[in-house]
Amino acid sequence: MSSPETTILTFEAARLLVEEHAKSLRPKGRELLSLLDADGRVLAEPVHADRDIPPFPRTTRDGYALKASDLQNIPASLEVIGEIKAGATSNDIPPLQSGQAVAIMTGAAVPGGADAVLMIEYSSRSGDRIEVTRSISAGENIVPTGAEGRRGDLLLSPGTRLDYARVSVAAAVGRSRVVVHARPKVAVLSTGDEIVDVDVPPGPNQIRNSNTYSLAAQVNAAGGEAVLLPIAPDEPARLRELIAEAFDCNLLLIAGGVSMGKYDLVEQELAALKAEFFFTGAKIQPGKPVVFGRVPCGAGAPARESGEGRSKYFFGLPGNPVSTMVTFQLFAKPLVHALAGAQPQPLVFLHAKLKKTIQTKTGLKRFLPAEFSGAFESAEVELMPWQGSGDIATISRSNCFLVIPPDRERMEAGEWVPVLLR
Repeated sequence: MSSPETTILTFEAARLLVEEHAKSLRPKGRELLSLLDADGRVLAEPVHADRDIPPFPRTTRDGYALKASDLQNIPASLEVIGEIKAGATSNDIPPLQSGQAVAIMTGAAVPGGADAVLMIEYSSRSGDRIEVTRSISAGENIVPTGAEGRRGDLLLSPGTRLDYARVSVAAAVGRSRVVVHARPKVAVLSTGDEIVDVDVPPGPNQIRNSNTYSLAAQVNAAGGEAVLLPIAPDEPARLRELIAEAFDCNLLLIAGGVSMGKYDLVEQELAALKAEFFFTGAKIQPGKPVVFGRVPCGAGAPARESGEGRSKYFFGLPGNPVSTMVTFQLFAKPLVHALAGAQPQPLVFLHAKLKKTIQTKTGLKRFLPAEFSGAFESAEVELMPWQGSGDIATISRSNCFLVIPPDRERMEAGEWVPVLLR
C-alpha cells in the first residue's frame, strides 16, 4: 500500500490553505445556555439592544450639572438647587435656569436644562452656592442618550465568541440566556507501540501517552470537545479500524505515525480511505511532517457532512510532543474554531526585544520555546535552552514561541522579533 505524493509547503502557504478550508466549515447543533455557562462559547444568534444605551443622558463624573454658558466668565457663582445620585429620578428637579446647578453623582441622569457636568474638583461649595474656577464646553462629561447604541441595534453578531466584555453587553440588554453553537467533537488518536496509557507503568523502552492529553487540553481550550480514542498500535488493521471510528466525530487529530519510518503507517492507511491530502509537510521546526487532508464520506467516514461537501477533515501531527503542540496551535486550531462557529482569524505575531543573540540554521521557519517577559511597554523575549521536540519540561516552563524566519541565520540582541504567545 503506497503513501500519498509528498507536498511540502511553506508555513504561510500551509496556514492560508487551512484558513481557506476553515471558511467552508459550518457548526453542527445549538444549545440554549445561561449567560455565565455560555462564557467562552460562540453565539449562534444575534444580540440586539432592547432600548437606547444609555437610556438617558448619563454623567461620567461626580460634580455639578449646569449650563456651560453660565461659566463664560470665571470665577462664577451658582445656586445649587438639588442633588441626583445614580439610579435616582430627576423628575423632582425642575429644568435648570441660568445661574443654577444640581449636584450629581457618576452614572446619574443629567437633569433637564443642563448641558454639561463640571467635575467637583473645579468648584468649592458653601451652603447652597458653589464657586467655579474653570469654564467647560457644552456636552462635557455627558454621554448622550443612545450614544452607545439605539434600540434594535445589533450589538453582538452570530459567530462572536463570548468573553467577559461580551457577557457584559448581553447582560446589559437583559439576556440571561443565549443560544450558542454546540462544541464540535474532535477525535484524538495517538499512535505507536512505544506509547502506553498514563496509568500503566511503562517498560524500559516505552513512554506514557502525553500527546492525547495535551491535544485534548488544546482542543477544549479552542472550543471543542475532545474524544479520546485508544492508543493505535503499529499494526495496519487496528489503525484503520480506529481511524474509521474517529470519523464519527467532526474532526480527527492523529498524533504520530506521519514521518518516514518503516512503522509510520498513518498516511498509507488514510490513502486507503481515498483521502485527499492538501499537504504532507510544512517548512517549519518543530513539526515539519504535519499532514492535512480530508476523507470522503462512504470511504470509512460516516455519511454525515462536516462542512461544505460530504467529507471529514483530519490532521496528522508529528508524534514528538512539542511538535504535536506546535502544529495544533499553528494549523488545527482554526478548524476547531470554525467547527465551533467562530470566524477564522489570521495568525498575528506580537513583537518583543530579543534579550540575547541567537544563531540558527536557515531553511525552516522556527517556533522555539521562549520566555516572554518585561513590564508595561518594555517587552522582552529570550530563547530557552531545550533538548528538541521531545522536551516537554522546557515547553511547560515557556510562555511563548520565538518565531525565527527561514532566511535568518543570526538574530542580534536588541532586535524586535516576532513572538507567538501560547
